[in-house]
Amino acid sequence: MTTPSRHSPYSASSPGTDPAAAPPPGCPAHQSSGFGRDGMRRLYGPEADQDLAGVYEKLRAEHGPVAPALLHNDVRVWAVLGHSENLHMVRTPSQYTRDSRVWSAVRDGTAGPDHPLAPVFSWQPMASFVEGAEHQRLRGAVTGAMAGLDHRGIRRHINRYSNKLLNDICETGEADLVSQFAEHLPMMVMLHVLGMPEDYSERMVQAARDMIKGTETAIASNAYVMEALTRHVVRRRAQPEEDFTSALIAQPAQLTDDEVAAHLRLVLIAAYEATANLIANVLRMVLTDPRFRAQLSGGQMTVPEAVEQSLWDEPPFSAMVGYFAKQDTQLGGQQIKAGDGLLLGIQPGNVDPVVRPDLSANMQGNRSHLAFSGGPHECPGQDIGRAIADTGVDALLMRLPDVELRVDERELSWRSSILSRHLVALPVQFGKRPPQDVTARPMSHVPTPRKHWEVTSPAPRPEVPAEAPQPVAPAAPAAEPAAPVRRKGAWRRFLEWWRGY
Repeated sequence: MTTPSRHSPYSASSPGTDPAAAPPPGCPAHQSSGFGRDGMRRLYGPEADQDLAGVYEKLRAEHGPVAPALLHNDVRVWAVLGHSENLHMVRTPSQYTRDSRVWSAVRDGTAGPDHPLAPVFSWQPMASFVEGAEHQRLRGAVTGAMAGLDHRGIRRHINRYSNKLLNDICETGEADLVSQFAEHLPMMVMLHVLGMPEDYSERMVQAARDMIKGTETAIASNAYVMEALTRHVVRRRAQPEEDFTSALIAQPAQLTDDEVAAHLRLVLIAAYEATANLIANVLRMVLTDPRFRAQLSGGQMTVPEAVEQSLWDEPPFSAMVGYFAKQDTQLGGQQIKAGDGLLLGIQPGNVDPVVRPDLSANMQGNRSHLAFSGGPHECPGQDIGRAIADTGVDALLMRLPDVELRVDERELSWRSSILSRHLVALPVQFGKRPPQDVTARPMSHVPTPRKHWEVTSPAPRPEVPAEAPQPVAPAAPAAEPAAPVRRKGAWRRFLEWWRGY
């Protein structure tokens, strides 16, 4: 299997990676280097964009499991790199909160509303930013609405949307599985779950991706998404239907329109970005690691197990901004002051040598990774994300069993931000195939299993002694025998049930 590396292959050649060769603090050269004020490492900029995992490992070597670092605009933050330290932070609401209004950088304006990451950390009226009774009210509404979802029905739609996307490429014999599959399937599914499939478009896909990158257009992209969600909430308030939005509005917590829209944004963006990256990562492992593909093809590994391994090695979100100290405390040997900001280090926590001394070890069946955070704010929609990845990858491999990478693995590239590492493209080739009816039941093309298995030819019939010929009377026309009703095999019945039929 693909093994994550604690040390980047680019570290030796990346500019600004050698502390001894770095410009001294205060030097103008810092503006284009991987270092900022007081010689602290930046989690943004050219070096971080090229190899953020390598930056985390340098911070771990220099400071231990909790390290000082800089966000965009050189805003100071503590990067939490240790697995146990991250879990302690997310599970101790008495010391750490998700409410960014207590962050000293927000209070003094250095992390104001125009900050590139403002759409991510700015306080909003939703469960992920509140605690106590208010958190129970809002979180209870979200989990209550999700509990009413028809999960088998969702899998059926995932399979249908997957095959619809595959129909668009199957006749060409080649495709980019990132831009033509992984980036579109989660958005199609999530907009269906929310009850707004008419809002699916290329612009919605790109806006959802842009708003968490910390780019100059992130705020405008966030506004576009929120406008669409707010219009939808108003429609469903007036005319409810059987979807997640209507269920959320109907919850006893009686959320306002602003609260409903904010939670729809949370569910949509978190599920979309995480699942798009997850699908791309799993497919890349299948296409580039012969051992991984052999285990998957040979039955030693299931697609859900492959997804879980990917959540360890390449989590869809590499970090989360952020948590904030409510009081003076200690974490990982560092003195944390009240009002300090902390970065939830998902990717560095997953490769912490304390919990993973051997990164090549098999992690199948182990769900103690940090991919979905933990504690009171653990991702409530992780099962939907897993279902989209499981079903989507399974549908693709069934339709295109001969799919293979069209370029050398070394030509693949990633686009990184502080929150995620996104595979730019995954060009593949495969045998051309005709489109399928996306409304047909899956596995309908599989022939009925034979009752008598033959290796080469049928067994010879026993010899019957020849008898004297007898006169044959004209036979009356016999009734045409009815076609025997054949029972579906257990495996076929299971697959149809698994896909929601």
